[in-house]
Amino acid sequence: MLPTLADVLGLDAVRRGQPHVVAGGDRLGNRVRWVHVAEVTDIAHLLHGGELVLTTGIALPDEPARLRAYIAELAEVGVSGLMVELGRRYASSLPPALLAAAEEHGLPVVMLAHEPAFVDITESVHARIVQDQFAELRASERLHEIFTRLSVEGASTDEVVRQVAALGGRPVVLENLSHQVLAADADGRDPAELLSAWETRSRAVRPGRRTGYDEASGWLVTTVGARGEDWGRLIITLDAPPTPRETVLIERAATTLALGRLLDRHAESVERQAHGTIIARILEHAYSDPQEAAARARALGVPLSGRRLLGVVVRPRTPAQPAEISELAETTAAACKEARLSALVGVLDEGGPGSRVGVLASLPARADAETALGAVATRVHAQSPAVMAAGSVVDSIRDVRRSFLEAEQVADVACRSSGDRPYYRLPDLRLRGLLHLLRDDARIQTFVERELGPLLQYDADRGADLTGVLRLYLDTGRNKAVAAQRAHLSRPAFYERLRRIERVLGTSLHDVDSCLSLHVALLALDSLRQERP
Repeated sequence: MLPTLADVLGLDAVRRGQPHVVAGGDRLGNRVRWVHVAEVTDIAHLLHGGELVLTTGIALPDEPARLRAYIAELAEVGVSGLMVELGRRYASSLPPALLAAAEEHGLPVVMLAHEPAFVDITESVHARIVQDQFAELRASERLHEIFTRLSVEGASTDEVVRQVAALGGRPVVLENLSHQVLAADADGRDPAELLSAWETRSRAVRPGRRTGYDEASGWLVTTVGARGEDWGRLIITLDAPPTPRETVLIERAATTLALGRLLDRHAESVERQAHGTIIARILEHAYSDPQEAAARARALGVPLSGRRLLGVVVRPRTPAQPAEISELAETTAAACKEARLSALVGVLDEGGPGSRVGVLASLPARADAETALGAVATRVHAQSPAVMAAGSVVDSIRDVRRSFLEAEQVADVACRSSGDRPYYRLPDLRLRGLLHLLRDDARIQTFVERELGPLLQYDADRGADLTGVLRLYLDTGRNKAVAAQRAHLSRPAFYERLRRIERVLGTSLHDVDSCLSLHVALLALDSLRQERP
């Protein structure tokens, strides 16, 4: 960063001249781009602005009008200040006309009471300028290295925003074109305060350029996008006008965000990432205060405070690739918008074998959950044969985790069932749901082994599937003819397998209680296995 006039006055070479600011004392923050020694009055047309002009005043005119014109020309071209040495032209003070003109035009004037060596001043100031420019170059290279690494590693939107906040030491917000917050890092400050009434405040900030500083709000803003497709804005909140380093920081970060979106075309959208992050952090109890979660969700256009909340899980019946899960998330989000259901929708456990879509629905006090779920499920199933499961309605963010855990359990059971409901809730699963909830109980596992152990062992030893035959027989209500048809076996062959099952298990398949017990054991076995045979 270029030194200010105040910085220059602090240099030893200048201090030896005993400097005194005699005009424009409120402009010592002017940046000094260069130092120029000039004794002639018609020098302004040779300057470019930002120069500190040094003079002995030997050639300055006596007439007040010409002195005022000299100062006006320097101010117009944008010099940072005028430094006049006493002794050759002026003995102890500068002309009142010169000082009055300098005050009028806001041009700082410094009087040097002792004769300095101008060469020492120019060398000192130029060395400081070069040193600062080199430091800026090194800082720019460091930012380039950091954000290049983030791009190569495929850093998430949250990681990039977090890095910007860490490097800048200021709160950072990424928003979409609708002024909804996609990611934010308050840098240790209160997130709720940072995001309060965000959309209203953001719409009032409209820099005229792609990167610009808004003095009223203290926001440094840059547009995020590439190839003519802008999709958001990155914002750093500041207490003072931005430094060149802060401008480089925000622009380099915006480039990284835009590049990440271009390279990862099959990944979920930034909005899905933002939604998924909030849901995951709520489930992990990662927010120290539920109000922070509420503030972040509200900034995304989803109110959570004072609402009835519902956890929903949407997942394919069979394992799916990450791109398919991301597509399902977009489908679900679109379904929620079409059904006018306010909700956070994102991928949970992204990239893992258990990836699924999580929906945190926010319902008004009098809204009917069943109606909302039905509307969303109809739209989702029109695009994808997925299973949709819902937990219980809760009244606070702290209880959302319980609703999601219930939805997860229901989804696990529903994926292994043959039902075709639009969506599932715990009461819909009946006995199968109960057994799934109790699947980790050792008594259930012991029951399964006691009832089916010999048959499972028989199949394992001989490569047979008598367990599947028993399942068909019981699933058809013990209708041998229908079961034989579904097994693609003749009736005599099927009847022979049933008799073999009776011998292996030491029980009668004509006994209702025995068949009931075996059927329950098969349902419990389903809950213990990852997939139904």
